[in-house]
Amino acid sequence: MTADVWLPIPPDEIEGLPGGPAYRFWNGEEDFPADPADCAFYVVPYMKPSPLCVRPMPEMSHVQVVQTLSAGIDHVEPGLRHLRPGVRLCNARGVHEASTGELTLALILASLRGVPDFVRAQDRGEWLAGFRPALADKNVLIVGYGSIGEAIEDRLVPFEVARVARVARSERTTARGPVHPLTELPALLPEADVVILSTPLTEATRGLAGADFMSRMKDGALLVNVARGPVVDTKALLAELESGRITAALDVTDPEPLPREHPLWRAPGVLISPHVGGPTSAFLPRAKRLLVDQLNRYVNREPLRNVILTTGASTG
Repeated sequence: MTADVWLPIPPDEIEGLPGGPAYRFWNGEEDFPADPADCAFYVVPYMKPSPLCVRPMPEMSHVQVVQTLSAGIDHVEPGLRHLRPGVRLCNARGVHEASTGELTLALILASLRGVPDFVRAQDRGEWLAGFRPALADKNVLIVGYGSIGEAIEDRLVPFEVARVARVARSERTTARGPVHPLTELPALLPEADVVILSTPLTEATRGLAGADFMSRMKDGALLVNVARGPVVDTKALLAELESGRITAALDVTDPEPLPREHPLWRAPGVLISPHVGGPTSAFLPRAKRLLVDQLNRYVNREPLRNVILTTGASTG
């Protein structure tokens, strides 16, 4: 059995890695650290373009596990067709909840309270007083209620919101209340003052927040996207922003990175952060803990965590 493990973090910086495998450091450099055919466990470079992450996968003829360090897996999906059946794809559930939850609240509060306006006024030496909306007493809708959606609600609790509604692919009940299916979105959108997108990018969610979705949002509502850029129809969003009917706070955009001359930069009522929901000081400790746990499970032939799919398995 091949035993190479490719890591995007130098192995000597990760305490607790199990003995046995040969650890190879690769974070997207031009030269591979070893023959990809000998790789058994591939940890995908973090925050790198999809073509780079996928590049070694056609040659990974003996790989058994592909582990991302992101919650989303859309950047590695194009490479899955090159892998033999039985390869497990795992995501980084548990790594990004703290950072993404923090940023979501920061974007909401900055947008509602006008922080970007204050920064611009400070540059001009202008005292910009005035009345601003609060998060308190608002109705919030979270679209995508996995572990990140749950972490966002955890952080909403102290802010005295009036109500949190939750939407996911399938209906279920949680300790905090019901999770509504996607089919109920049209009825929930008109009630929400803040709509948060934290859903994975799939064929079902691509373009989910389109013209019809946004037309159902109430006047003055805030749309927050911490999911993936293509979950939102950029053209439809621009039309709504230009009309002044809604506002937006976006950590992700489509396209991404957003080109310098893109009209979204200059649209009224939008706050843009450059896809920084995950990369904070909280990332490395949690990523290392996940890798140590997963690799110990792998070496000891124990069930892996966060298995999203297995190549060649029926999805019916």
